Amino acid sequence: MHRFHHHQFADTAALLAAKGGRTISICIPTLNEAATIGSILGTIRTRLMEETPLVDEVLVIDSGSQDETTRIAASEGAKVFLSAEIAADSGSHLGKGENLWKALQASRGDVVCFLDGDISNFHPGFVAGLVGPLLSDETIDYVKAYYERPLAHGDAVHSSGGGRVSEILVRPLISMFYPELNFILQPLSGEYAARRSLLETLPFPVGYGVEIAHLIDLAKAGKLDRIAQTDLVRRIHRNRDDGDLGDTAFAILKVILRRLERDGKLSLTSPLPELHQRWIIDAATIQQISRHIPEPERPPLQAWLQKSAIPS
Repeated sequence: MHRFHHHQFADTAALLAAKGGRTISICIPTLNEAATIGSILGTIRTRLMEETPLVDEVLVIDSGSQDETTRIAASEGAKVFLSAEIAADSGSHLGKGENLWKALQASRGDVVCFLDGDISNFHPGFVAGLVGPLLSDETIDYVKAYYERPLAHGDAVHSSGGGRVSEILVRPLISMFYPELNFILQPLSGEYAARRSLLETLPFPVGYGVEIAHLIDLAKAGKLDRIAQTDLVRRIHRNRDDGDLGDTAFAILKVILRRLERDGKLSLTSPLPELHQRWIIDAATIQQISRHIPEPERPPLQAWLQKSAIPS
């Protein structure tokens, strides 16, 4: 079991020396992240590109932000793409996993580091701590972040309470069906880095099921010993409400159920529904909210590129 602390990779000059001829891409999926994206990109640019040229490129893959996200990102030197415009002939979906799959196509790094765009306490260790194990140990292919996840209520920040979908949905399912993944401390963390050669072999669910899909598929491939985890100490971000988290849980549950059937652990007797329905109840009204969440999956990029290269 490989565990690290980001402080172990604070010497970015040593990381640069260990980098050799490899290249590093930072990829950030965004949707209306104007409040935080500038600080994240500014830190990467000044600390990890100008002071120490560790990072070779930073990509922002946007889902159609209505705020200043893309303008700010471009002003900080990021390569800004609209997700729908990358590999447009393959169609487009709205979702985090879709942006990551598209980022894999648009980026060029041998090592790809995915970061969320809503982190308000970002520091260089979010990058150095994730790429460091890959640069220093050839037996590691995939590095997941873990951290304390505070829960914000107005102006107050509580030391715990974040990661509600992980604790209420994902951990119980892992314990029941994939106990070999119990060692993963933050299964849904959106900060991770991996070798391109590995990422291109993995399917990408288009929504929030992408992170757990990677872990289950790596387990099936017998590659859990090639996963490392890095302590980033604390991650503060925009907390979503229970309704949004319900939509997230619906997508993740679909991804897990599909894999449970694939792996012979469950047998589904009917197709999984695509409509998530919930209620909002207040003193005056009862309102039903329905959301269509199909959660399709993008194929491994290697397979997709090979298929695309075959003349029709």
